[in-house]
Amino acid sequence: MRKANRKLESERNRAAKFKRRTKSDAKQVKNEEKITNECESTEKEEEGACSVNHGQTNRRRRFQLPFWLRKPPFIRSSCRSFAGGAEQPSHMPLRSLRRANLWHLLHLPSQPQPLQPSVTHQPFQPRVPGNKRIFSEFNNSNSSANPTQLRWKPMDAPDSPTDFIDGLSTVCGSGSSFMRHGYAIHMYAANKSMENCAFCNADGDFLIVPQQGRLLITTECGRLKVSPGEIAILPQGFRFSVNLLDSPSRGYVAEIFGTHFQLPDLGPIGANGLAAPRDFLVPTAWFENKSYPGYTVVQKFGGELFAAVQDFSPFNVVAWHGNYCPYKYDLSKFCPYNTVLFDHSDPSINTVLTAPTDKPGVALLDFVIFPPRWLVAEHTFRPPYYHRNCMSEFMGLIHGGYEAKADGFLPGGASLHNCMTPHGPDTKSYEATIDRGNDIGPSKITDTMAFMFESSLIPRISQWALESPFLDQDYYQCWIGLRSHFTETETCHENQP
Repeated sequence: MRKANRKLESERNRAAKFKRRTKSDAKQVKNEEKITNECESTEKEEEGACSVNHGQTNRRRRFQLPFWLRKPPFIRSSCRSFAGGAEQPSHMPLRSLRRANLWHLLHLPSQPQPLQPSVTHQPFQPRVPGNKRIFSEFNNSNSSANPTQLRWKPMDAPDSPTDFIDGLSTVCGSGSSFMRHGYAIHMYAANKSMENCAFCNADGDFLIVPQQGRLLITTECGRLKVSPGEIAILPQGFRFSVNLLDSPSRGYVAEIFGTHFQLPDLGPIGANGLAAPRDFLVPTAWFENKSYPGYTVVQKFGGELFAAVQDFSPFNVVAWHGNYCPYKYDLSKFCPYNTVLFDHSDPSINTVLTAPTDKPGVALLDFVIFPPRWLVAEHTFRPPYYHRNCMSEFMGLIHGGYEAKADGFLPGGASLHNCMTPHGPDTKSYEATIDRGNDIGPSKITDTMAFMFESSLIPRISQWALESPFLDQDYYQCWIGLRSHFTETETCHENQP
């Protein structure tokens, strides 16, 4: 009798447990359907670019991918049900430490088309036509050492139809993509969207800085709409396509080999300031699963372009899972720091992202900005002082003006001040600052967004950049006419030992 009672009680417990589990599963399915609807709503409203914000309730279900904090991965899905298969690109050596491991898992559909992973393509062949203006091996055969201060005017729009791939031109760089150490700096000018093709960079990570024209970047993880004043990071190995929402379009691209961008340490600043993790946006999964006869995947490999043909779109990922993906950032959300009493802070105080080297405190490449901000320093020459730097500085201007260059440095233009080459404010900026005197009050720099790619490696300059019609041959003259305002007095001699 006791055995029968125990058996009956056990069956009741199992039934109750099953009932609770069924309710829990139903609730989970309902929540997933709600998330799916919200993600689809987000895609329709923002063309695939999703929002990220922790700590607030919002009908859109907001997420954040803490890629530099190595937090547990999660799924970004555009539909709740997927059973086609999966593909996993790995972005770190398999024996990497767990906290440094970067990866993502792509979930592929089985309906309405059969599963087609990225391996199903024809053999790669050298792309015809190629783009001889881009490369990733910097040596005597393709680039030159040059300590002279260099500046380029904004590039004109192309005369013929040119997409993002053909519009890329390497300006300078150092190192080698084959050796997995170094960087390249490119500029792009395009007037048409990429059609029936995708681009894949096997050499390194892209940091794209649009200066003119909005971009809609479709990636395997989803879509990102990137406007001037925003940046997009496309990590190594992702396939993507660039559509121009405005034409023509131009901007800047930094490429790094062998490492990845991350947030800089804040040190004495503490918990708040500079770029906040919550403001980095990652895409919601977006996919197209249909036949594309003759679709071309262009791969940059060792600085050369190769093409492979397939009959489907590479953007057939219904969900992705991992801690490594494309993302974007709005530069207006950056919280700048500055001196509040005297002296001029080094530009490193406004680092947005850094690509570190194995040596602590030494960057392969820093991305630094000069946003709108208050200047309040007393008894201080407020523009950047004249200096020589062991780091090499490539500067660009997104909009407005730059405080140290009153003339000649235009939006869409660029300058390069190489290792230990002296530079600083031009004559007009210097004289205007001196004329204001020492007793000027607080002033705010407005309507500006300049940036700098700063590297510990000395760049070599490409032949295209040195022979470009946009090279400013008279740049050196901006310092002609600088004069001393020092006045010698008797007090100076009295203070001498």
